[in-house]
Amino acid sequence: MRILAVGAGGVGSAAAAIAARRTFFDLFVIADYDLARAEKAAGDDPRFVAAKIDASSAEAVAELCREHGITHVFNAVDPRFVMPVFEGAAAAGAHYLDMAMSLSHPHPTDPYRQTGVKLGDEQFAAAPAWERDGRLALVGIGVEPGLSDIFAKYAAEHLFDRIDEIGVRDGANLVVEGYDFAPSFSVWTTIEECLNPPVIFSQERGWYTTEPFAEPEIFDFPGGIGPVECVHVEHEEVLLIPRWVEAGKVTFKYGLGAEFIDVLKTLRRLGLDRTEPVRVKGVEVSPRDVVAAVLPDPATLGDRMTGKTCAGTWVKGAGKDGNPREVYLYHLVDNEWSMREYGAQAVVWQTAVNPVVALELLATGVWAGAGVLGPEAFDPVPFLDLLTAYGSPWELQER
Repeated sequence: MRILAVGAGGVGSAAAAIAARRTFFDLFVIADYDLARAEKAAGDDPRFVAAKIDASSAEAVAELCREHGITHVFNAVDPRFVMPVFEGAAAAGAHYLDMAMSLSHPHPTDPYRQTGVKLGDEQFAAAPAWERDGRLALVGIGVEPGLSDIFAKYAAEHLFDRIDEIGVRDGANLVVEGYDFAPSFSVWTTIEECLNPPVIFSQERGWYTTEPFAEPEIFDFPGGIGPVECVHVEHEEVLLIPRWVEAGKVTFKYGLGAEFIDVLKTLRRLGLDRTEPVRVKGVEVSPRDVVAAVLPDPATLGDRMTGKTCAGTWVKGAGKDGNPREVYLYHLVDNEWSMREYGAQAVVWQTAVNPVVALELLATGVWAGAGVLGPEAFDPVPFLDLLTAYGSPWELQER
């Protein structure tokens, strides 16, 4: 296996640090528009090579793949670059993995009831070509989407006879010292998923949308995090899980907190969530890029951060014995541990470990497939076992 990781930000750098402790690959090229950042992530391991890349260019991705004989492209840049990286991998004949899917576009006249272009639609449209060529695009294999989808598949195969609802729930008690507002993940991505119309799936209605931050609920997270208010947010699990797992309803809710929601609403009122460039003193700039530029880089916040982050999947239905059952399958990461062990803050480390586990399963042939597939298309048990072997076990809580 010869890997090209596109993006040496927080997640890409953490993935490189995790992969450096494993032996399943021959080459790991880590590429970024900032060569110095890629060089820092590559370190001094001879299996790692740093490179400069323009992730907006499919041809640049393909050229780098050909130069290094890449077998697997791992996309670790933000979702606006999904399609050029995806298409570049295809042009080079490489397999592909990502942690976020192609962007959505709201319904033009009824955005808070009907879907328009859904997350991943552009990639799934290309599935026949990938399958015909015998290549795999494993999409949505971060933590959410990714591990959360694997939890859903595990519950369907091993815990339940009937699933009434699958609800992905994400919460944390992370605090960043010295900042009034400092998102622990890419603010560009956070704005995208939080302010777009959230998608819900039900067997009766299929996929439909609602207002951002709708239907707040208090969810009690384990690991000392406790009760957190969670709200509907657009996320890939709702688009992925129903393709492979039968459930009456699928939702995604995120524990944002009132202050975070207020900031996002203000950005929208001011038009600072927009991606279309505006002209400022003769220069074309995207308002959202300006917001991202003035906030701290999430990858640099680890030494100021305390607390834990929890990602998990809440499943309700009838258990294997036919009786009502409700469980929460989850994964906790303590920032103190991830900083001590890997020098990476908890949120980016938790995201990064899952694609590395998936790459190892593909390298060893435990997982195999062709086409555009979500994590639900694969056996969840080897993944969960290997995640535990990486020193980061998952847990199950009866509710």
